[in-house]
Amino acid sequence: MPSFDIVSKVDGQTLDNAINNAKKEIANRYDFHDSKTEIELDKKTNIVKVLTENDMRMKAIQDVIIGRMVKQHLDANCLDFGEEEYASGNMIRKDIKVKEGIDKELAKKIVKKIKDSGLKVQASIMDEQVRVQGKKIDDLQAVISLMRGENFEQPLQYINMRA
Repeated sequence: MPSFDIVSKVDGQTLDNAINNAKKEIANRYDFHDSKTEIELDKKTNIVKVLTENDMRMKAIQDVIIGRMVKQHLDANCLDFGEEEYASGNMIRKDIKVKEGIDKELAKKIVKKIKDSGLKVQASIMDEQVRVQGKKIDDLQAVISLMRGENFEQPLQYINMRA
């Protein structure tokens, strides 16, 4: 029976390249001259740690990171910009989470959307992915186009298409 999986993954090496390019760009910018700005990607937890002096610089750093991710063909929707917190002195810290995997809430939304479409396919939640099965490949392709038309606040990929 033909099937495919809906997943949400970010290529670690491409993300690392985007963050390193953002670091270089910020180091070379005039408005960041003599600033104590730090940007670090924790590859194990997939969190980008940013430390800088003020809100204006924090906003500029976020814009640079988003711009670099777009240039690396990564979807910036995978970033979860959390709350800013004040660190020692006049510094501001922000942990930017990189969303990977489909959580239960999003998986339920995806399955509901597929069932409401009326296509003759079955969608099931498996760990951090959604498997879609159907008798016709055309139905599966219709599901993919339906999903691409929706905004789920997270980038989705469609993998393991089996006929």
